[in-house]
Formats: sequence, structure tokens, C-alpha cells
Amino acid sequence: MNKKPLIILTGPTSVGKTALSIALAKAVNGEIISADSMQVYKHMDIGTAKITSEQMDGVPHYLIDELEPEEEFNVVRFQQLTKKYMEQIYAKHKIPILVGGTGFYIQAVLYDIDFTENDTDTTYRRELEQILQEQGGAYLHDMLSKIDPSSAEAIHPNNSKKVIRALEFAKLTGEKISVHNQEQREKKSPYQFCYFVLNKDRASLYDTINKRVDQMLEAGLLDEVKSLAAQGYTRELVSMQGLGYKELLAYLDGEFSLEEAIDILKRDTRHFAKRQITWFKREKIVTWVNKDEFASDEDVLTYLLIQLNTNNIT
Repeated sequence: MNKKPLIILTGPTSVGKTALSIALAKAVNGEIISADSMQVYKHMDIGTAKITSEQMDGVPHYLIDELEPEEEFNVVRFQQLTKKYMEQIYAKHKIPILVGGTGFYIQAVLYDIDFTENDTDTTYRRELEQILQEQGGAYLHDMLSKIDPSSAEAIHPNNSKKVIRALEFAKLTGEKISVHNQEQREKKSPYQFCYFVLNKDRASLYDTINKRVDQMLEAGLLDEVKSLAAQGYTRELVSMQGLGYKELLAYLDGEFSLEEAIDILKRDTRHFAKRQITWFKREKIVTWVNKDEFASDEDVLTYLLIQLNTNNIT
């Protein structure tokens, strides 16, 4: 009883969250918090498909353009900042709307997940980072698969940061991070919420992704990446590991031709969308919204508002 309201609007990349989120915010007197791990960075606009001030159309947004690319942004910081902004929104008697495709970030806020910090001893982390440099990411991922197969399955071999985090967690706590995360997932949410997942036909989604990459390139994505590289932002940074940036930085470093880099970017973005959908399917209480079943975004909005009313979130 008396839980504060929270709306979540998510779905795979390129499914069409932005315009719908603005219409939804206006309809419910809401304000938007970006649940995107990349749009928080300044100077990274094209590759992140960052919402523009014109697109915002007067709706306040948070966690957009707040950090420099050299700053680290992770789920713990996201959770802390989001909870702070949510209190500001509630104080204005408005409804916070989390909009974005980073499912783990959303889950962290929705269920108020407790992240056990073990930063007092960084010796093992430095050891793992040395192994990464000498043996490579695949070797580290194989280490993880031996002690925590569930985490190894969930974490991409190229995501060395998360692999190291899982290995460090196991070493320092004696517990598998997959078990810890599962326990946290079973918590009840402190919010009265509606969790909408937009989706559409896989072939149509993949076609939209391919076209969006082409549009980003036409809009100057390569120049954006060149500018970031000229400012000294390297591939080791968390921000530069984002889709569109790591592939074109590899091209600039001579690892691929531009055509190869674009093909890899399209492929990896499609794979990313597939992983996002898989994540959302594991969530407990979500409302799937198949956009193919609606004639327009206006019809989708009407459906969302009916669901919100049914759940006493208006």
C-alpha cells in the first residue's frame, strides 16, 4: 500500500521508444530518466541515437549528457543517481518514467538491488587485469565458466569488465555472483509499477537496425568518432566500448576496412537486440507490447494508458 508509482518503457534497440516515451510523459504528467548506459555521455550523440532537445519537446530528461567520456558509469552509479532524480520528480507530484534498453539498470532500480561492494582489496582485480593483458578476454571468460557457469553464459566473452567483476566477487565473497543476482531478482519491488516492453517482428527489427546504422553514418558518425579519438578518448574507456564507437575506432586503427567495420557494427547491433529481448523475457512482471499489432504509435499509447489505469498508475 502507498507505493510510489513508476513507469518503465523499454525494448530492444531501434524498436521506437523515444517518440512514444514523450507522448506517454505528456499524457501522465511524467518526467523521463534515461535507462541507457551510453546516452549519459557528452559528445557522443550520433552513435548513441541520443534524444535531441527538440525531440524532448519540453519534457524534462535526466541522465542525458551528464558525464564526460572518460568518466565511468556503471549500474551502481545509475541506481544512485536515478533514485535521487526519482525523489525530485515525486516532489513535483509527477511520475518518473524509466526509458531505455539497459535491462540490468532497470532491474537495479525496480527491485532496489543491493550491490555488495568489495573495493577494500583490489589486489585480485589488478591480478585479473594483468591476466587480461597477457592472456586475453577468452582466457578470463574460461576462468569464469569453470567457477560460475551461469554467469559465464550470461556475460559476453568480450565484456571483460563484467567478467572481472564476477571473478572478483567470487574470490572475495566465496559466492557466485549469479546466485547473488538471482536472490536480488526475487525481491519484491517497492514501487507500484508498470513495466512495458516494446517489441516487433524480428526481421522488421533487424531491418530497422541496419537502416539506422546507415543513417548514423550519413549523419556523421565517423566524424564523431574521429573527433573523440582526436581528444584522446581510447578504446580502453567504458564509453568507447559502445556500439558504433569500438567498431569505427578499430577501423581507424587499421584493423578493418570501413566496409568491414560497418558490417560488424550491424551484426553486433542485431546480436545486442537479441540479447536485450532474451533479458526482458526473463523478467517476472512485464507487459509485452507488440508494435506490429497496432496501426500507429497513438494506438500504442492508448493501450499503455489503459494498462496504467488498470494498475492505478495515472
